Amino acid sequence: MTPMGKTGRAVAAALCGAVVAVAALVAGPPAGAAGPAASTAAVASGWRPTETGTTVRFRGLAAVSRDAAWVAGSRGTVLRTSDGGRGWLDVSPPGAEDLEFRDVEAFDERRAVVLAIGEGEASRILRTEDGGATWTETFRNPDPRAFYDCLTFFDRRHGLAMSDPVDGRFRLLSTADGGRSWLPLPDTGMPDALPGEAGFAASGQCLVTAGPRDVWLATGGGATGRVLHSADRGLTWTVADAAIPAGEPARGVFGLAFRDRSHGIAVGGDYRAGKPSPHAAAVTRDGGRHWRTAATPPPAYRSGVAWLPHSRSAALAVGPTGTDLTTDGGRTWQTVDTGSYDTVDCTADLSCWASGAQGHVSRLAWHRP
Repeated sequence: MTPMGKTGRAVAAALCGAVVAVAALVAGPPAGAAGPAASTAAVASGWRPTETGTTVRFRGLAAVSRDAAWVAGSRGTVLRTSDGGRGWLDVSPPGAEDLEFRDVEAFDERRAVVLAIGEGEASRILRTEDGGATWTETFRNPDPRAFYDCLTFFDRRHGLAMSDPVDGRFRLLSTADGGRSWLPLPDTGMPDALPGEAGFAASGQCLVTAGPRDVWLATGGGATGRVLHSADRGLTWTVADAAIPAGEPARGVFGLAFRDRSHGIAVGGDYRAGKPSPHAAAVTRDGGRHWRTAATPPPAYRSGVAWLPHSRSAALAVGPTGTDLTTDGGRTWQTVDTGSYDTVDCTADLSCWASGAQGHVSRLAWHRP
């Protein structure tokens, strides 16, 4: 299912004039910072925009480190940076101008896998092992009924790609060689889809993993927004109501983030501009068996979410109308920026990146007070 979200304006204002005391949220200061964490706090002072040289929409984002990141978007565009966003290299696959990339998963600065969405042969998976200098198409969807939305990896070898339901059940592809080849998984362990239920190719976060075997799948468009969970790499699944309203094709769960196999956050709402999204976030503490609506949710639709590095309680959610911060594990949220982003990703070295419409890619800026 393809959202037609509002393009939005590009703003990278300071986080509402506030600073986030990361020392209270994470294990230590950014890599390379001097002084012990207990006495010197690193703080985040806002999204710092980078110059990508394009106006395409980047819904696919893979943050590798403070220096390296990949983005993938419309018109078959893939960019890569290795200097913290000061410069972006266009590594788009040749002849991909008609493809719509919505997800990218990167193992490092050299190896990445991208997913193009669409019905039938428009859904494709490509892989590079040389930083985007060359690409190999490793999957082209032969079924006109399938529409692939997201992909994810458990480790450098094992991963899954997810399609909207075919014959009443979500379809999955599996790889055991880092995306070089893909095979369909049997659907005998997959619950039946609801009428109209599908995934949202909005942020590359409708299919996410935590650890070597656990994976979660977010849905919308049906009577309720749901989250499916598998503890055996997609062979068998359980399903739960995610507490985020659906009931219409434009509403449901758009993005997921798990900091471990128990604690997760779901975000979503109604992606249509101006439509209310009164319950745009939910949390789970039991691996997705039960979800509870955030007591103070984001004020509008959100498509992407990420836990702050090493934090047990802080996370960021993004959407076309702003960025929200939680410091209590997703129970309450505060808007800290009004810029438009579709997805967000963070890394272990205290790096967070966000991307969205009009070629916008930003990195969270850090400084010492």
